Amino acid sequence: MTQTTGTTAGKPQEAPAPPAAESATGTAPAVRFRGAVKTFGAVRAVAGLDLEVGCGETVALLGRNGAGKSTAISLLLGLDEPDEGSVELFGATPGESVRAGRVGAMLQDARPVPRVTVGELVSFVAGRYPSPLPVAEALRLAGVGELAGRRVDRLSGGQAQRVRFAVALAGNPALIVLDEPTAALDVEARHAFWESMRAYARRGHTVLFSTHHLEEADAHADRIVVVDRGRIVANGTGEELRRSAGGTLVSFEPAGIGAGELALLPGVVSVEMRGERARLRTEDSDATVVALAERGAIRGLEVVPASLDDAFMALTSQNRETV
Repeated sequence: MTQTTGTTAGKPQEAPAPPAAESATGTAPAVRFRGAVKTFGAVRAVAGLDLEVGCGETVALLGRNGAGKSTAISLLLGLDEPDEGSVELFGATPGESVRAGRVGAMLQDARPVPRVTVGELVSFVAGRYPSPLPVAEALRLAGVGELAGRRVDRLSGGQAQRVRFAVALAGNPALIVLDEPTAALDVEARHAFWESMRAYARRGHTVLFSTHHLEEADAHADRIVVVDRGRIVANGTGEELRRSAGGTLVSFEPAGIGAGELALLPGVVSVEMRGERARLRTEDSDATVVALAERGAIRGLEVVPASLDDAFMALTSQNRETV
């Protein structure tokens, strides 16, 4: 029912603390990709990835299907080896960090374990770690305490997903990696999941999660890394990403002004024509609107902040290779 990686070491607090990466690895970040490349046939799934995640950070990996997110996670967990470049966790190879118990993972492709209960499964996984969370604590954090006596192969999709989270937490890893963690959850369960994840992160753990839900990345990550065609195309907070793609959208009826002239207006980053309306992405909406007014082109004017969806669409290309 689950895939999990490694074990963890820690010392007691409210619950066992994550392994002290600073004592084991000096000032090394939790995650470091250096020019990582992974190729499958003619497709470069990861194409020179450079990324660092500091200890204690919560980072979202955002991208379309086939962008290279899952391949990057496989490299991160040591499930694949890069063809070029390197990947390090806490200053060591992924395999070394997994074996040292610093890493836990919740992956998408997991199958139920037959004839075992939730409590038995989490207890078994916790027993593989040198300093795990108490089983009851892992179940509580994942919101599945009431399912401890239920068989894993008789759970609903949403329940099974939350149990995978409990398994990932069981060893109290310093780094937890979540691949599309809310894919099978309804709205209420997604809300409960993110509350649990934030509670775990507040204990000083590092969290790296991939998602297709832009609002989740914006709400729950310290930083968003946008991947397209195996490369990082943006790296920053949600607000920084919105600004990088043009912080405001100005739309109006252009009244005879062509796209070429609109592109030269102050602040304009991009121009899109939609039927009888022009849509400008601008870094300085005041200057853009003043210039439009001078040209008498403010009929049906609308000025709104760019959303993260707008920024994402602007940052990623439309024609993509898929893996």
